[in-house]
Amino acid sequence: MIVTIKDIDEAAERLVGISEKTPLQKNHRLSKKYGANIYMKREDLQEVRSFKIRGAYNKIASLTDQERNNGVVCASAGNHAQGVAWSCNALKIKGTIFMPVVTPNQKIDKVKQFGDGFIEVKLFGSTFDEASKASMDFASQSGATYVHPFNDTKTIAGQGTVGKEIFEKLGGNIDYIISCVGGGGLISGVSSYLRGTLKNKNDKLRIIGVEPSGAGSMHESLKQNKVVTLDEIDTFVDGAAVRTVGKLTFEIVKKNVDAVILVPEGKVCTTMIELYQNEGIVTEPAGALALSALDFLSEKIKGKIVVCILSGGNNDILRYPEIMEKSLVFQGRKHYFLIEFAQKPGQLKRMLDEALGPNDDIVRFEYMKKTEKEKAPALVGFELRDKNDLKPLMKRMDAIELKYTKLTEKDMLYQYLV
Repeated sequence: MIVTIKDIDEAAERLVGISEKTPLQKNHRLSKKYGANIYMKREDLQEVRSFKIRGAYNKIASLTDQERNNGVVCASAGNHAQGVAWSCNALKIKGTIFMPVVTPNQKIDKVKQFGDGFIEVKLFGSTFDEASKASMDFASQSGATYVHPFNDTKTIAGQGTVGKEIFEKLGGNIDYIISCVGGGGLISGVSSYLRGTLKNKNDKLRIIGVEPSGAGSMHESLKQNKVVTLDEIDTFVDGAAVRTVGKLTFEIVKKNVDAVILVPEGKVCTTMIELYQNEGIVTEPAGALALSALDFLSEKIKGKIVVCILSGGNNDILRYPEIMEKSLVFQGRKHYFLIEFAQKPGQLKRMLDEALGPNDDIVRFEYMKKTEKEKAPALVGFELRDKNDLKPLMKRMDAIELKYTKLTEKDMLYQYLV
């Protein structure tokens, strides 16, 4: 094995008093919904609000005295940066963290807060890839140790302590483990521990990885049986938006994981909202990935014991309007149209009276009267109570001979709106 049970046990020893042994909570709402026993491993309750503290601390704490004196460096705009900053502060080691210049000030301030004088933030490049290259160049020139967010045995072993804690609670009585996948460090560590511990004892265990549809780098790598770099990714699920997975993690996932599935970003948003409204849990998009996969596994998990790793809760409150929007679009309850109106009084009133249904709402309307023109388009956004209300709405618009175009995801204007 690339990462052994012994490696993970040693990581657990280092993490005593450092990372929280987070709760494994049964979720009664989801258990009832899916006819299964659904548990959540609450990594959002770590001090840095994600599992990343485990791998970062284990890696940095394993350095020799000389390596500690040379300091560490990493690139991250999120949870890994916070884990490294916290670890540098705890171990009194100098660290340098490269972040893209577009990183929100809130994230920069949080990293500095955890580092408390032991880290320096360098803003470089407009993307993570540019910041990452700069951090590796810095490591080569300065002699600082590069702390990789996932493609490192010590990092993977640290993340594997999540699996050790799950086993300590449930033993071999687990049917499904569901984990988010970004670079693959978490699922590699968890699967290494559980496959190693339960070898020849639990053939029923299924380990499922989950990636956002717009950033399925592990899914594509498994499909091609080699590590591939995606040309483009959707960065909405920022904690799992990785163009290239690790060589180490790819080999572990190929060996240990039963499937890696893709979940639409809109479904992730719906899960985030449901968790907040029902359980009062704030997750980040990547943190909700595992739970978002339950709909796609609903038939397989009936009557089973299922553990979903809720991997993080670092979500900016300013993102919630976008999260709500994506959720409604995914549910088929929000739609945008370009509607051509005759430029004479009463046209909008007719649409409201004769086309709009009793449960339909107009949530966006943009129109500017054009001089010397008989007709002009308006941008209209509809929010429906149920996705099945769309066809009746369009049928009523046809009945009053409104000329319209329904915007789709392929339209540039749609990308501007959502």
